[in-house]
Amino acid sequence: QITTLINHKDKPKRSDKTLQAIQRVGQAVNLAVGRFVTVGEAIANENHELKEEMSVACIEARRAGETIAQLTDVASLDHPESDSHITIFTDKTGVVKAARLLLSSVTKVLVLADRIVIKQIITSRNKVLATMEQLEKVSSFQEFVQIFSQFGNEMVEFAHLTGDRQNDLKDEKKKARMAASRAVLEKCTMMLLTASKTCLRHPDCESARINKDGVFQRMRLALEQVIEIVTDSRPNGENEMAPISIYSGIKEFKNKVEGLRENLYFLSKENLSTMLEVILEHTEDFTDSAYTSHEHREHILELSKQAKMELEQLVSVWMQAQNQKTKDLMEDLEVAILKTCQCMNELKREVHNAATSLAAELLKYHTDHMVLKALKITGVEGNLEAVAEYTCKLSEQKEQLVEMCRLLRHVSGTEPLEITCIHAEDTFQVTGPQIISAAETLALHPSSKIAKENLEVFCEAWESQLSDMSLLLREINDVFEGRRGEKRVYLSLPRPGKHNANLKALKPVKLDTEEQAKIAKLGLELHLLTSDVDSETEKWEDQENEIVQHGQGMSSMAYSMYLFTRGEGLLKTTQDLFHQAEIFATEGTKLASALHTLSDQVHDDDKPLLLLEAEKLVSMCKQLQTTAKASAQGKTATFTKVDACILKTRNVMTLLCQLLPLCCKLLRKNKAGNGYLKPAPPWKEDRIRTGTNARTPERRVDTFGIKSLENHVTNMTFLESK
Repeated sequence: QITTLINHKDKPKRSDKTLQAIQRVGQAVNLAVGRFVTVGEAIANENHELKEEMSVACIEARRAGETIAQLTDVASLDHPESDSHITIFTDKTGVVKAARLLLSSVTKVLVLADRIVIKQIITSRNKVLATMEQLEKVSSFQEFVQIFSQFGNEMVEFAHLTGDRQNDLKDEKKKARMAASRAVLEKCTMMLLTASKTCLRHPDCESARINKDGVFQRMRLALEQVIEIVTDSRPNGENEMAPISIYSGIKEFKNKVEGLRENLYFLSKENLSTMLEVILEHTEDFTDSAYTSHEHREHILELSKQAKMELEQLVSVWMQAQNQKTKDLMEDLEVAILKTCQCMNELKREVHNAATSLAAELLKYHTDHMVLKALKITGVEGNLEAVAEYTCKLSEQKEQLVEMCRLLRHVSGTEPLEITCIHAEDTFQVTGPQIISAAETLALHPSSKIAKENLEVFCEAWESQLSDMSLLLREINDVFEGRRGEKRVYLSLPRPGKHNANLKALKPVKLDTEEQAKIAKLGLELHLLTSDVDSETEKWEDQENEIVQHGQGMSSMAYSMYLFTRGEGLLKTTQDLFHQAEIFATEGTKLASALHTLSDQVHDDDKPLLLLEAEKLVSMCKQLQTTAKASAQGKTATFTKVDACILKTRNVMTLLCQLLPLCCKLLRKNKAGNGYLKPAPPWKEDRIRTGTNARTPERRVDTFGIKSLENHVTNMTFLESK
């Protein structure tokens, strides 16, 4: 609204409608500022250490809002020349100054409020740590129950604060790290309960003490990581070393190689060679692994050798092109770029297949949980020799799963999924030895119910992580195939020459700065529509529903088209955009077909409306396809075609925003109780929405399993202490 005021056109004739609109905007800004400031003042009153700073910022914001309202009080000015007071028309500079002051003061309020939230989380963490120290030192069940009850309440508070913070994080990497830490705290809270009870029951048992100490240590590390994320800091000023994966290395390498089309001098051949060396070093994780098949190992080695040869050829042509930029040399360079990128794509696919086939095989093999079952049985029998035998087998299984996680990280495709792989690796590394110590405790005390319960809890954590790995594997495959990822952008996009044997015929064109400015508003509208569509699709419980999948695909493509209007994203040229528009239209036609299928399932009263909307969609997609395929010669004609494609895409997305809730309504009406829709979550619930839809470890962490935890506390009786 402020932007609207600043950018209004100074026309000599001002209609009543224009004057009233300007006044409404000014009043709306002032009212919004008033509501915002009221909240800021309430926060200031509750936090005395920041009260003065917050109050000053609130006063500045309120004053700026009132100034804007005064300057836009122009609705009664039918004859502006008779005006006796200053308005937006006579003093536009005043509005600009007021707007700057408003944005500055609002930012101050937000920063101060953020500092308060961070302080609340740190304070909550400190309470949890203090209570944990007390829990470590207790010597009786009665004392343990009292302190654990307090600990449970503090963990609930910490869960709510960190859940809200996780929702607010914009960085997907930090969001994934926060989710991983909270997942650890969820599982460890239950482990802490049973491990502590076991230690209290068997105070002289060394394996029980080791088991309990491991849980406390892991919880402390998770709490520390949450604070690192919240405060954006590392202990002792260390810099966080981001893990380098083969996938991200290849992505960066290809970007540099393709950048040679635009600029032959922006990097050195040594830089490119070093980047390839790093990638090939990481492929040794696959070729050196005992779990990589002979076939995959041979293919990876062959492709590594081929990549070196392709780069040598590319460097040779590149150096010649720097000295003599002829037409033939530039075409040779284009061929070398395409061949190098193609080789890297094949290498990426090979390591992906090696990692995912190993993962699928291991997960299938371990689904029966035979080793865990055997440990439980032999533990209850008190058979120490058999327990030792099965703990060795569990250690072997742990090594296999840890290696699987390391290889999957290389091909995960997005940073959040990389972090999920690292979290899974850590979980197997830590939980394996904890299961072993819990099994040894049970074998030493086979009649102990609490030792048996403790082993069950650790085995459940292992089984849960294995189940999560199946979901993670599916996400990694989805990203690789372009179905999901960072805003689910399509990964297989056309490059100049890739879909056309005649390199001379294809002239990649980018929008210049002026053209980007002209189309920016249309692009922004498209962006807002993709958010609306994503919001609608996420309301569906059944994410495999055909309508949802087509809607998500169309939203993904529309988003990449929006990025193109900003000169960003994977669509680099107008040719890319037109190709994407064709695929978008095809996806829309498939959605219309799915709507026809749905119409057969709904009541006769609803069918005409659904069919009418489906026909509209078909018609609009045909128009878009025709526009995208039409030839355009020259700069002006090409820009006109770009504008038309974006406009028609926006129109389709507008219709899609109406169609999705309509389909939801009809499904609810016709298939009530079948679980097509999610229930609306309560506002305090801290589920997160990832931009990537990646299944990071945030599931089931909303309140750290506090209900089941409290049930355990309630069921504890002092008879056990006897």
